[in-house]
Amino acid sequence: MAKLKIGGTWAGVLEDVDLDSWTVPKLREEVARRSNCSPDSISLICAGKILKDDDATGGHGGNGNLAQVGVKNNSKILASRVSPQEGNLLRQEIMAEEERSRRLSRVRAAATALAERHADGSLPVEDFNIEVEDQSGKKVRLGSETDQRAVMMGLMLHAKGKRLIKQGNYKDALEVLSMGEESFSLCDPKVIELIDNVPILQIDMVWCYFMIRDIRWLSDAGKRLEMARVGIERAHGKDSFRLRLLQGGRYPELAFLHRHLRLELLEGVVTYHSGQLDKSRKALDSAKAKFNQLQVPDEALSFLMSMGYKERDAKRALRMNNQDVGSAIDFLAEETTKKLQKQEEDIRRRTEIREQKRYGMTPLKKAVDLERLKELVSIGFDKELAAEALRRNENDTQKALDDLTNPETNSALQVHIESRKRKRQKQATETQIEKIVHMGFERSRVVAAFEVGGTLEEVIQRLTALPEADHAAEAIQTAAPDGSASSSAPLPHNVSEMLEQINDVEDPSDLSKAEERDVEMEDELSAVIVKTDALADYDIEVNIEGEAITEYLALIEAAGSSGKMALSRYNK
Repeated sequence: MAKLKIGGTWAGVLEDVDLDSWTVPKLREEVARRSNCSPDSISLICAGKILKDDDATGGHGGNGNLAQVGVKNNSKILASRVSPQEGNLLRQEIMAEEERSRRLSRVRAAATALAERHADGSLPVEDFNIEVEDQSGKKVRLGSETDQRAVMMGLMLHAKGKRLIKQGNYKDALEVLSMGEESFSLCDPKVIELIDNVPILQIDMVWCYFMIRDIRWLSDAGKRLEMARVGIERAHGKDSFRLRLLQGGRYPELAFLHRHLRLELLEGVVTYHSGQLDKSRKALDSAKAKFNQLQVPDEALSFLMSMGYKERDAKRALRMNNQDVGSAIDFLAEETTKKLQKQEEDIRRRTEIREQKRYGMTPLKKAVDLERLKELVSIGFDKELAAEALRRNENDTQKALDDLTNPETNSALQVHIESRKRKRQKQATETQIEKIVHMGFERSRVVAAFEVGGTLEEVIQRLTALPEADHAAEAIQTAAPDGSASSSAPLPHNVSEMLEQINDVEDPSDLSKAEERDVEMEDELSAVIVKTDALADYDIEVNIEGEAITEYLALIEAAGSSGKMALSRYNK
């Protein structure tokens, strides 16, 4: 038995408390009884942590005991009195914050898992590959495998953070961007110097500080902006000269005008609040010039839209071509062609991944190299045989050739391929049997129908043609996961409907694999990557930036005339 020292609404010692049987609700009731109030109006805090009714059960309900939530003998517990409504509101706020924390943890875990699977050349479990590309769409490999993994993870988290910024969720965006910054920090510094993603991430973080309107971030914001400016100049060359050479005569610096606009606006804000008015004015005047440069002429925009182009695409083309309408039209035609090529490339890559999955993984979990496979096929070897030789030899072409030209190892390869085909056919049949049983057919009848042979359609026709199917047609029961019947469902009217219904049933093995990884969050991150446009910097509207520039320039004017600095609406 333990003693608990209670303070607050009721002060005293609770004796003979069984920490293994008492729960938080029981403790709350006891304190409320001694305080002459209802349990709903009592909030309990122990060791700086608010005790919640479902603390020891992971938030899933139940009766976790006090020992499980960290309450010990002689623990000091503060009891405070709140109205029932305030108590419920407090608990709702706590639950919301915990859910937010769990979601952010899932984001980090999903990004880590995706990066680990896609950075090292392993065969992906999905039907797509995540690859690092430059702005022109060219695939890039940076540094070691560790560097590639860290860059990939940083890019995913940065993309997710930018999506949250667009949604106005600056608090969560800041958390995710911090994760991205941590990921990039794991890279070789020489690799990071080659890319501008890190300085852009720094600017995005300071933008979140600004939009949260918390001046307490002032010192950190100044340091981040300094790093961002140095990083951008190093990655692009001063005045973006290197970048311009790489982009074939376009005006890529306009794509980064928005970033430079934000950078200079934020520098102006930081220096204003630091009392450096002249420096602030200089930064804000430069930001204003860039703001004006980013405005698209209405006449040019209307002309392109009259040709059938969407407003977003038309604005992008004009900004990327220095507002020249003719060049913008050429650019839009090129982008349409590139988009079609990209779609074809994606289809081709998905087909390749499906083919690689048929061949299986190498001992080091890598996919069969399809280019090397083509080389072996081109000199006369059977494709499946050559793929198996490469798989066994970690894509070493010479060792694969040795196995293929050696009669003994060649025979062993053929035996393995036939064995694998039989195994896969057996697994496919077992999966189909489970799906049909799930629809309510008796397992023994289904197995017997498959043993006769034939296609899935023929098996279904065989099952539905049996006399026993007449009874099932009246009320066929859908089987529960344990094989028992749980509910009634009508038999499909024809074989094609039944085939569709079978295809809709989840494969149990797929469900178990999904439970091993956070498929929902991984799909969410993957969708963000798919929707991320390399030229999206041309699409961002700058209305908020324009308003802030005007506001801070006015504050500087007011400070200059009165000799006193005024507070902006971004103070907190």
